[in-house]
Amino acid sequence: MRIAITGSTGLIGTALVRSLTADGHHVVRLVRRPPRTPDEVEWDPRRQWVDTDGLAGCEGVVHLAGAGVGDHRWTAAYKKTIRDSRVLGTAALAEALASLDTPPRVLVSGSAIGIYGDTGDRETDESTPPGHGFLADVCQEWEEAAGPAAEAGVRTVFARTGLVVARGGGAWAKLFPLFRLGLGGRLGSGSQYWSFIALHDHVAALRHLLDTGTLSGPVNLTAPRPVTNREVTAVMGRVLHRPTLCTAPAPALRLALGEMAGDVLASQRVLPRRLLDSGFSFAFPDVESAVRAALTDTR
Repeated sequence: MRIAITGSTGLIGTALVRSLTADGHHVVRLVRRPPRTPDEVEWDPRRQWVDTDGLAGCEGVVHLAGAGVGDHRWTAAYKKTIRDSRVLGTAALAEALASLDTPPRVLVSGSAIGIYGDTGDRETDESTPPGHGFLADVCQEWEEAAGPAAEAGVRTVFARTGLVVARGGGAWAKLFPLFRLGLGGRLGSGSQYWSFIALHDHVAALRHLLDTGTLSGPVNLTAPRPVTNREVTAVMGRVLHRPTLCTAPAPALRLALGEMAGDVLASQRVLPRRLLDSGFSFAFPDVESAVRAALTDTR
C-alpha cells in the first residue's frame, strides 16, 4: 500500500513511518522543502500548495502536521500559528486530494480531544458536541477544513487524539524528567481527568483507521480508562520510585502558562467508543502499563 504522511518527523509520524515500512508499505513523506529523496513530496501549507504529482497512486493519507500546542506561551501570534498550521494545511491537502484523477481511498486527518472543551467528570464520546474555548474552536475548523476530500468521495476519519504517553515528545515527555528528579506532583486540584494513550497504541489505532473501511468521521484515540491527574501522579511516583510531594497550584500555573493553563487544568474524561466498537484492542489500556511501555521503548 502506498501511503502519504504529513508530519512524518514528529513523535507520532516517526513511529508510524517505522511501523508501516517494517510491514512493507511504501511511505511517501510530505516535506516543506525541495525533495531530497524519491520518497519525499514537497508541499507548502502556508501557501496552500501541494505537489499533486507526488500523491498519484497513494491509497491512503495520514495528516499529522501542525505546530505544537505546548511549545510556546499562547500569545496572539502563536495562537494564529497553531490555528493556521492546522486549518490551512488541512485545507491545502484536502483540496489537492480532491483534485486527483484517482483520489486515495482514505484520509486519516489529525484532530484532538480538545474539541470537547472542559467536560468535568462526565464521560465523553464521539456523540458529544464540540465544547468552547480556543482549542475547541481550532479543532472544529481543523476538521471542517477536510471537507473537500470527503466531498470527493474520500473516506475521511478524524483521529481525535488524547495525551500521548511517550518519552520522545509531546506533553508527557516533559513529565518524566520532573518526576525522575523528585519534582513531580499534582497540577491544581489533581481532580481533573486526563485521557491518555500509549504511543504504541496510537500508532496501532492509526493503522486500524486506515484499514477499517466502515470508519469515518470522528474517532477518539484515547485509552479506555481515563484517570485523574492525582492518579497519574501516584503512578509516575510508584513506577519511577520517587516522591510526589510537589504541587503546582492553579494560580501559579496561570501565572506561568497564561491562557494555556486553562487546558492544563481542564478535565476531559474521553472514551474511545467507536474505536472499541470497531474491534480495536489496546495493548496498554491503563496508565501504569502505558508509562512502563514508554520507559522500556528504546527507539
